[in-house]
Amino acid sequence: MTGTFIDRAAPNGVPLFLSRWLAHPLRMGSVVPSSKTLCRHMARRAWPEDDGVVLELGAGTGVISRAFLEAGLPPERLVTLEIDPDLANHLRGTLRGVEVLECDARKLTEHLPERFKGRISSVVCGIPLVLLPLEEQRRFVAAMDAVAPGRGFRLFTYCITSPLPEKKLGLKGTREVWTPMNLPPASVWRYMPV
Repeated sequence: MTGTFIDRAAPNGVPLFLSRWLAHPLRMGSVVPSSKTLCRHMARRAWPEDDGVVLELGAGTGVISRAFLEAGLPPERLVTLEIDPDLANHLRGTLRGVEVLECDARKLTEHLPERFKGRISSVVCGIPLVLLPLEEQRRFVAAMDAVAPGRGFRLFTYCITSPLPEKKLGLKGTREVWTPMNLPPASVWRYMPV
C-alpha cells in the first residue's frame, strides 16, 4: 500500500506515546510503541475474513493499524479505539479514512457505529487487561462478545503465561506468537469463548 491512507510525513508518535505514558503509565502498559515485527505478526494472525472489519483496541499511536494498512487492508475496514484523547486525536490526524473511536472498550456497544455492527471479524487488543480487576475483565469479554460474537480476540502482552484467568472468564487461550525482538519481548495470545 502506498502513502494514500497513511500520513508518512506525520511524526512516528514516540514523543506523544512517552508523554501519555508519563501521564497514565498503567493505562499504556509499555514505555514504547510496539515493534514492526510484532505489528506484522498481529496483521498476519488477525487478518479479517472476506469483507470483515478489524477492530483494534488500545491503538496508541497506530503502529498496528499501520501494519494492517500497509498489508493492504482498506481503511474503511479498520476501526480503532483509544481511550486517551491526545492519542485518539493523533490517530485521526495520521490514519486517514480509518474510523477512530474515543471511548472505553468496555462500553464499545454504546459507541460502535451502526455500519460496523455484525461486520467485526477480527479483534486485536493492546490494552493491558492483566491490570484490570476480574469484574472489569468480565465486562471487557462481554463487550467483545457483543460486537464480535464467537470471534474471540487477540491480545499482545508482555506476559509469557496467559495474562487472563481463562476459566473464570469462560475463555480458552492459545499463545500464537512470541516476539523476542519487541521491547520488551511480547506474546500474542488468542482467546476464544468456550
